[in-house]
Amino acid sequence: MICFMKSENYESRTYSILLLKSIFSVVDQVEMMTFRGELFKEIVHVLKDEISPKASKAALQLLINLCPVGRNRLKASEAGAVQVIVDFLLSHPSDRRFSELALTVLDLLCQCAEGRLELLKHGAGLSVVSKRILRVSRFASDRGVRIIHSIAKFSGSSSSVLQEMLQLGVVSKLCLVLQMDCGSKTKEKATEILKMHSRAWKNSPCLPMNLPS
Repeated sequence: MICFMKSENYESRTYSILLLKSIFSVVDQVEMMTFRGELFKEIVHVLKDEISPKASKAALQLLINLCPVGRNRLKASEAGAVQVIVDFLLSHPSDRRFSELALTVLDLLCQCAEGRLELLKHGAGLSVVSKRILRVSRFASDRGVRIIHSIAKFSGSSSSVLQEMLQLGVVSKLCLVLQMDCGSKTKEKATEILKMHSRAWKNSPCLPMNLPS
């Protein structure tokens, strides 16, 4: 399958990624740990080349199936998945399904340090995630807030990251989440983020004086 994914024939690449998606949907999680980094590179290449909508969705679904395994998150991050997915979101601003799949992958990848670093290295990383919150669906909002939560919790010791979140409107978006009809878990995550860094963001006009407990 990897050989077919390397082919210059877009049809062969599409069929191979669709077949892999079907296979991996029933593969045991223990076996998921055995796949080499080469597989992740080819999945990312298929997504980057945008050979067809079906292939792109299958590539994202493959990463969703593979990346609950911690070691695979590292392999995917090293293969450039975060950078490609952020670019993908930038070029597909209005597609609900693509946004939900892409944010789900980013949520998984941001559960490892390498994934968070790659998101922060991309100039539009935080911005593109924040913009999807409250604009796509409740599911997308939940995944977006989860991504921001991972960044705030594990990378929030950097004052530059916190200032970037403030300047890009991430903090304002989190405040809006508390006022909108979002899921209770999403609101809990948003509240936790705001409380976590309330000192750094105390001068933000949107920050509630008394955050809900």
